[in-house]
Amino acid sequence: MKVLIIGGGGFIGSKIAESLALRENYNITIADNLFRGKLDDFLQEIIEKENVDFINADFTDPRSFDLFEENYDHVYLLASVVGVQYTEEIPDELIRINTSLIFNTLEWLKQSKCKKALFSSTSECYAGTIDSFGFEIPTPEDIPLCIADIHNPRFTYAITKLLGESGFYHYGKVHGFETTTIRYHNVYGPRMGFKHVIPQVIQRFLEGEKDFEIFGFNQTRSFNYIDDAVKGTILAMESKRTDGEIIHIGDSNDEILIEDLVKFIGKKMNYQGEYRLVSAPKGSVSRRCPDISKARELTGYEPEINWREGVKRTMDWYINYIQSGGDIFE
Repeated sequence: MKVLIIGGGGFIGSKIAESLALRENYNITIADNLFRGKLDDFLQEIIEKENVDFINADFTDPRSFDLFEENYDHVYLLASVVGVQYTEEIPDELIRINTSLIFNTLEWLKQSKCKKALFSSTSECYAGTIDSFGFEIPTPEDIPLCIADIHNPRFTYAITKLLGESGFYHYGKVHGFETTTIRYHNVYGPRMGFKHVIPQVIQRFLEGEKDFEIFGFNQTRSFNYIDDAVKGTILAMESKRTDGEIIHIGDSNDEILIEDLVKFIGKKMNYQGEYRLVSAPKGSVSRRCPDISKARELTGYEPEINWREGVKRTMDWYINYIQSGGDIFE
């Protein structure tokens, strides 16, 4: 089995590469520009495996695709710029980079001999629908997709993912390769970077912040631990029943308040101060919890790590990493 992971150096991509590289008769190609900042020990260990190749290139440049072979069995497109901070700071670059990655990959796929491609999308695609029209929660895949405010830079990421969902489905139908789209729902865990809510909260506690502010305290999320997300992604790719389908990958078992999440972390880190409850920024969805019954039916996917255990594992990793002098990375 020949597998190409575009974005294989990232948080989710590297864990997929790690999992697949352990399988007999699998040959993995990791393609990444190391946007996250470095080739760390975890990724280096994967790359050094005999059945893993690494291509370091900028895939917003279509010429970089000449470095690939043309007959992979499975192609994962996981590469993208993600994170609320990036949408606010570089919305134009986020649109350019993510759109280029999608278009260049599709143009290459249509003339390759690849059998199946998986596109990684996001629950942000329907965040506006939930807040504006009150659709059901847990939320199924057939919900209408909606951007609440085209002027809000926060939605630039979701707009690129909407393009990708449509592009992969229609290119696949026209040019004869199978596709599956998965929508991730708040995937977290060790090594995810520092621009996401859980590592940011951990870092703030370590820095000794007083009168700790809980932004979006009354909002809810359903977090999905990285090991479960990786398992669900691979199941979605490798099942014929998911061809042409959109699949929610998340955890519907524990929809929790952001306030409860932050105070759980604070308790574990022996925080003794006060909390201040602060409203969320404009554009942040009030509730998010996926219906994963379709993933269960088509692939047998079932998340195993509850949020308390997952957060504890994540805390342990970040505390050790920061206290040992590790660099802050994307």
